[in-house]
Amino acid sequence: MARFSPGAVVAALRREWRLKHLRDPAYRFMFDAAPPDEWVALDCETTGLNVRSDKIISIGAVRIVGNRIMTSERLALLVRPDKGISADSVRIHRLRERDVAQGLPIAEAMAQLMRFIGSRPLVGYYLEFDVAMLNRAIRPLLGVGLPQPRIEVSALYYDYKFKQLPPYQQQLGADIDLRFATLMDDLGLPQRAAHDAVNDAVMAALAFIKLRQLHGG
Repeated sequence: MARFSPGAVVAALRREWRLKHLRDPAYRFMFDAAPPDEWVALDCETTGLNVRSDKIISIGAVRIVGNRIMTSERLALLVRPDKGISADSVRIHRLRERDVAQGLPIAEAMAQLMRFIGSRPLVGYYLEFDVAMLNRAIRPLLGVGLPQPRIEVSALYYDYKFKQLPPYQQQLGADIDLRFATLMDDLGLPQRAAHDAVNDAVMAALAFIKLRQLHGG
């Protein structure tokens, strides 16, 4: 008799619940088995950091196949927000209201992104925030959020650095610098201009590939 781990049972139940509540069966493909050794690294730029009130203004995503980043197949979308962009956020991502005035409506941007992702696991840095922002836009359309597994680059990096510590330091707890620039520099990876959605997605993909190799994956 086959045995299933508690985690597998919970995942199966969660999948069934989401499928039951999926309003548009055209997006059932997101629940398919992921293509082997494929992921999608993504990043969003927003009008601010408040998940409840701020808006997405750009999305960058790139597919990863094995140890290759498919930059020729990247997705770069500008999104027209329904609220103004603060001066503080413009200073970070350099996107002004006139820059995104011809952007896509959020529903069309989400449709393109979901088709680009398919069923591939998601990779990113501070991915929880990006997915929360995306799900706020996707749930009204589909009734459910993105179902794909998520891989947080900073968590992979933390595990890698933690294993390098002597046992006594592991017991005391590790204070590991998880800033993106520090992570990229420590891994010896090239850095692109930050706060550009495609650049950040590519850098997250680079870090993911390198950390998989360091973990023996």
